[in-house]
Amino acid sequence: MKKIIIASTSTVYAGEYLDYLLTSLSELYQTTNEVLFIPYARPNGISHNDYTSKARDAFNKIDKHITGIHEYDNPIKAVKEAQGIFIGGGNTFVLVNQLYKNSILSELKESINNGTPYLGTSAGSNICGLTMNTTNDMPIVLPPSFKTLGLVPFNINPHYLDPIPNSKHMGETRETRIKEFHCFNTQPVVGLREGSWIDVNNNQFILKGEHTARVFEYNKLPYEVEPGYNFVNLK
Repeated sequence: MKKIIIASTSTVYAGEYLDYLLTSLSELYQTTNEVLFIPYARPNGISHNDYTSKARDAFNKIDKHITGIHEYDNPIKAVKEAQGIFIGGGNTFVLVNQLYKNSILSELKESINNGTPYLGTSAGSNICGLTMNTTNDMPIVLPPSFKTLGLVPFNINPHYLDPIPNSKHMGETRETRIKEFHCFNTQPVVGLREGSWIDVNNNQFILKGEHTARVFEYNKLPYEVEPGYNFVNLK
């Protein structure tokens, strides 16, 4: 049975790292005290050790122990033996490239589908969808494929932003970008606003948090869904 939290972000309202999710994380990881952290998404500015330390500080608040995958000689074995998994945010292209490079994408999918509890934030959420094509990140590296874990039957757009009235910004909005995606692709896209997450329990996909989510389906007008909505029929 899949047990997953797909969160738009790790920090909201100027709070501490993961604080808004700690109650849900206690439930997600209730059967384990050990969680494998995968810090691959950070290309610069913070080392894998420092990023892992940041995650460890947050998980200490719920009495869970974090170990970074880079601390293991064999990343495939680390994933296979993990009791729980967390992938944090950063650049999705960098993350996916490293997952392919270390040959652990398929191992991650198998482990999570077999019930290993998983938390993804930002880039770690992007990869829960069918592809990473609806990321907001710059393509600073080229992974072997844009295909990702496919843990849910749609794509994710974390950090979804609404157009700002009277803004002087001349670039495309998130909605425009996603509509461009649908010129070439047909899978649905869920725009997750900051502070929102999808709670996956086997084949139930429930929107949690305080905000609505924006849903984009091929050849349909975008629409809003309220917290508590089940994306089970979104395919």
